[in-house]
Amino acid sequence: MNSTLSTAALDQLCVNTLRFLSVDTVQQANSGHPGLPLGAAPMAYVLWTRFLKTHPANPHWFDRDRFVLSAGHGSALLYSLLHLTGHDLPLAQLQHFRQWGSITPGHPERGLTPGVEVTTGPLGQGFANGVGMAMAEANLAARYNRDGLPVIDHFTYGIVSDGDLMEGVASEAASLAGHLQLGKLIYLYDDNQVTLSAGTDITFTEDRASRFDAYGWHTQHVEDGNDLAAIDAAINAARAETKRPSLILVRTHLGYGSPNKQDTYEAHGSPLGVEEVRLTKRNLDWPEDKTFYVPDAARDHYLQTQTRGKQAETHWHDLYAAYEKQYPQLALELQQCIRGELPDGWDTGIAPFPADAKGLATRVASGKVMAALSARLPTLIGGSADLDPSTYTALKGLGDFEPAGVNAQDRQGSDGGGWSFAGRNLHFGVREHAMGAIMNGMAAHRAVLPFGATFMVFSDYMRPAIRLAALMGLHVVYVFTHDSIALGEDGSTHQPIEQLASLRAIPHLIVIRPGDANETAIAWRVAVESADRPVALILTRQNIPTLDRGQYASADGLRRGAYILAEAASGKPDLILIATGSEVTLAIAAQAQLLEKNNIQARVVSMPSWELFDEQPQDYRDAVLPPALTPRLAIETGVSQGWRRYVGDHGDTLTIDRFGASAPGDVMLREYGFTVENVCQKAAALVHS
Repeated sequence: MNSTLSTAALDQLCVNTLRFLSVDTVQQANSGHPGLPLGAAPMAYVLWTRFLKTHPANPHWFDRDRFVLSAGHGSALLYSLLHLTGHDLPLAQLQHFRQWGSITPGHPERGLTPGVEVTTGPLGQGFANGVGMAMAEANLAARYNRDGLPVIDHFTYGIVSDGDLMEGVASEAASLAGHLQLGKLIYLYDDNQVTLSAGTDITFTEDRASRFDAYGWHTQHVEDGNDLAAIDAAINAARAETKRPSLILVRTHLGYGSPNKQDTYEAHGSPLGVEEVRLTKRNLDWPEDKTFYVPDAARDHYLQTQTRGKQAETHWHDLYAAYEKQYPQLALELQQCIRGELPDGWDTGIAPFPADAKGLATRVASGKVMAALSARLPTLIGGSADLDPSTYTALKGLGDFEPAGVNAQDRQGSDGGGWSFAGRNLHFGVREHAMGAIMNGMAAHRAVLPFGATFMVFSDYMRPAIRLAALMGLHVVYVFTHDSIALGEDGSTHQPIEQLASLRAIPHLIVIRPGDANETAIAWRVAVESADRPVALILTRQNIPTLDRGQYASADGLRRGAYILAEAASGKPDLILIATGSEVTLAIAAQAQLLEKNNIQARVVSMPSWELFDEQPQDYRDAVLPPALTPRLAIETGVSQGWRRYVGDHGDTLTIDRFGASAPGDVMLREYGFTVENVCQKAAALVHS
């Protein structure tokens, strides 16, 4: 501490350093959000310098506390914190805020800026990500900690805004977090009562504290957002509350200190302007003629974070060494989880499925594969949006993730494995959007491989979280079942039509629609191995045949996205039939009939994943779909959009560009033209055109 300053004076100097470093960052870019940093700087300062366990020299140290700026529009505040505390974020990056090639984008992005845990900005997502992080910490702590050796022991903190609390995804996640009693989750609510376009009095007048009380949260009020002692006491009280997540409602002022823009929406999303910046600095007794000014006393004080962080990490390594000595096998397993390494023999339990004309639904095959994987893959954890009996995603014997003693009694969980945070079956409730965002938080936390399941049509509910998973390159797996009109009587509301195309439109997301049980097994292997991006598995409700792989090509061809499943009898095809999922067996049946009745030689290509196929070398793609062989028919129970790139201008599709109806699955397929006769008719027309 600088000996010439009192504690109070040093605190105020540090808070204003944070404020004006953020304001100058926004002003130089002539773009950004200065209002939140001016109002929320005091709470951020108290949290980061007095509580947050982090080591700026090693921002990926595993037992660090996690911090989420859910109000991602206030990114200048986070970048200023990271710079001041000694993360690898030089001042020059703040001076290039929101510019091409900088690592200080308009909203925080994971993997781009050291110290940024998750990509935020779409409001509510960060709130739910933090819930996922707290769930991952609770699960790992329950599974690996031993008496006197708490090798997993950290908090998840966040700053959230009015906009976050308004978004439905935050409400879904808050409800689940309260039920789960996530006591190590603490959010500071920047309660400034101003939104982008007006005050909250026109849209958001509910009693937020009472709402969170009803969710089962611990709530506190700090009436003055500049009262550092009150903020400190509130965080301490939140840390002491072990059975409830905490929301601290801090009454702040948007654009604090700005003579003309404080408490107005004008301070939210636009620079203050050169003159208003000057007046704000004068108002808060800051040098008006200096930009990006960091007093030595403030810098020295912030950099003490490095010393504390190094000490905390050193203590953890010592603790881990003692843990490793006493529990070597557990320590090895945990280290593999942290590093994201697959244990030896992780997939040896997956047995090949025998040929079977009746077959089984790929959702059922997926469940069998998951059972084999979960026994050897300790990172695998997840569940469904209240649909386990239909998605076949329960991990038998591995327990339910619930607070110990839930319902005030000892009882077995739904899978027979009991209740505790050590359980690997997550129950998200009917909360698809929160499920997706929570999975992102769990994956960003690391050491777990989260999966989430629902009916494919409801992937729409979680699309924003899927997009962010792809943007962050997170290792999550989506299990989307009931993948077509063949689900039948539930009708058009439950029958996916455009969802496949919608998912395929998301960059960096692998979408796989396997054509039988053995393709499903390979699809799961690909999903587990794809550590740098999310994977969506698209699975059937209805039984489909398990192909005889002695007669047809190996299902391992799925790894290349598309492969020649059945070559034309002569080896010189007149036509290519391209199919995915349940339509693969339809293409095989049509191949036989085309030869028998029309003397047409057809090649059948199974194409479970466009994304994997597009990554293959051109010579492989040309071997599967020869450019000179232009008669091509794509068969898929979804929209035609996107198929032109594979069938070309001279090809056609048997697809669906209208909504479904309510009828038995086999009737639906017949009425929509998914019959051998219709495939043959379309194919013959292509060959003879």
